[in-house]
Amino acid sequence: MGYQEVARDILTHIGGRENIASLVHCATRLRFKLKDSKQADAEALKKNPGVIMVVESGGQFQVVIGNHVNDVYNEVRAEAGITEDSDQPSHVSTEKVSILSRLIDLVSAVFTPFIGVMAASGILKGLLAMAVVFGWLSTDTGTYKLWFAASDALFYFFPLALGYTAGKKFGGNPFITMAIGGALTHPVVLQAFDAANQAGAVTEHFLGIPITFINYSSSVIPILFAAWVSCWIEKGSNKVLPSAIRNFFTPLFCLAITVPLTFLLIGPAATWLSQLLAHGYEAIYAFAPWLAGGVMGAIWQVCVIFGLHWGMVPLMINNLSVFGHDTLLPLLLPAIMGQVGACLGIFLRTRDTRLKMLAGSAVSAGIFGITEPAVYGVTLPHRRPFIFGCIAGGIGGAIVGFSHSNVYSFGFANIFTLAQMIPPGGVDASVWGAVIGTVLALIIACALTWVAGLPRTETDVPVIAQVAENDILSPMSGTVLAMDQVPDSTFASGLLGDGAAIIPLTGKVIAPFHGEVASLFQTRHAIGLLSDSGIEMLIHIGIDTVKLDGQFFTAHVKVGDKIKPGDLLIEFDRQAIIDAGYDLATPVIISNSDEYRAVTRMTNDLSIDSGAPFLTVSR
Repeated sequence: MGYQEVARDILTHIGGRENIASLVHCATRLRFKLKDSKQADAEALKKNPGVIMVVESGGQFQVVIGNHVNDVYNEVRAEAGITEDSDQPSHVSTEKVSILSRLIDLVSAVFTPFIGVMAASGILKGLLAMAVVFGWLSTDTGTYKLWFAASDALFYFFPLALGYTAGKKFGGNPFITMAIGGALTHPVVLQAFDAANQAGAVTEHFLGIPITFINYSSSVIPILFAAWVSCWIEKGSNKVLPSAIRNFFTPLFCLAITVPLTFLLIGPAATWLSQLLAHGYEAIYAFAPWLAGGVMGAIWQVCVIFGLHWGMVPLMINNLSVFGHDTLLPLLLPAIMGQVGACLGIFLRTRDTRLKMLAGSAVSAGIFGITEPAVYGVTLPHRRPFIFGCIAGGIGGAIVGFSHSNVYSFGFANIFTLAQMIPPGGVDASVWGAVIGTVLALIIACALTWVAGLPRTETDVPVIAQVAENDILSPMSGTVLAMDQVPDSTFASGLLGDGAAIIPLTGKVIAPFHGEVASLFQTRHAIGLLSDSGIEMLIHIGIDTVKLDGQFFTAHVKVGDKIKPGDLLIEFDRQAIIDAGYDLATPVIISNSDEYRAVTRMTNDLSIDSGAPFLTVSR
């Protein structure tokens, strides 16, 4: 579907523009903050082919789109008339929201606007580390320095970026809070920090109060608290100041009060909290690294489903800020590759054209860290592959944790994360442990899924019944229709012969008897068969599907080929044909039925499996 059409359908089912309080997007999801969540119709929206899944979590109405989320996001904004100035939070919800939901909402709103840049910066840092280890680049060359600056700039000046997004989230002027973030990383402040370190004591005072200078580059928590205070001051000032002077004096008060307050109180307190969180996590991790890895590898994708993974992002960045490395991110890579492996297993096992296509595209996206298409589109709907992926992720995560693997730059878990694990001294055992855990997670998930991940009907292994010479097996699985119920007068009238019709459940046609292929339409939507006993059969897939001119159909036989029961004759993309507007009722006709006394069905069941007894002819 076109992005504009998807956007209109989304707006319709969330209650319209008037129900949107705010809208952001991450790598795969539109994240709505709705004024009244009861107006949204999640079930109706899930039926849209352009929507992978709808998740309501963390106080957000999340619409999972996939890799094209930015295009749909732009169309939604255009259709709704949302601009940079109009999409600010404009109401106070009366719904009760848990503290966890508030935290997830805050973190996702603050970090999602530059999620792509964060991931790209981390990947570039990892590739630079790899280039240095293998001798491709030297750290004293201009090439390295320019690329290092490009990869490090966002994290070095993190308070500026976070100041802007936090200011928008808290409903204030984002440029004021961005200026506060700039003050935290200003060269004058960094020089004072260096001087205080060298002197070993406080060297500066503010109105007689000693200043504790801290290096706030790459920090997260201090600017979030400072932005909240600034927005609180801004709102209070706007209420009491005359409109004639408000535009000048409100920013003045925010900067003049918040910046000193941050250096004197907010910054040191937030830094203490940052270190407390980091050391607390390290204590838990040190207790049993393999256990931490097993748990995180197993449950990470469950957290992703409910949007809870955003709560871990500040912790990972905080670990890097405090320690210079992070042990949490490496534990997540096996969880990612577990789902990739499950999709690969489905891709190798299934013969359903549409499922194979979905699984293949999900594998390529998952390798680069985008697992929503894999989870929502492939593994979770089939249940067992998702479980196998989580089990494999837990096993791989335990190995990574046992290896004490670290990352030295932030990014979202993907294949390039392995490069980000290379320590300054070069590749060591921790890196190889991460490689083994990651590869093993992929292999285990793939193997388990290939062996037992799909039901028998989805792996195209039909149970072929033993029948008499004049009996005919069902060429497909689906719902049985009497011929007079087929929505086409030519077939329904019996002019082409007696038989029955099937509305297919899967996209496969198998041979119903021993014989040969008598004819195959050029458009591959219909096939004629001749049994060894002389039965002539026509299988016509869908009504008027000749107009598709062969699109969505794949033939596995040619005219003259010998066939036996169960041989795959034709595959077709069932969903694509339905989406194109065609009825899939498939007449199965005995073309020479006038040579027989009767053509009767062998079962009165409304549903039938491929390879089961279907029709019989009597002379």
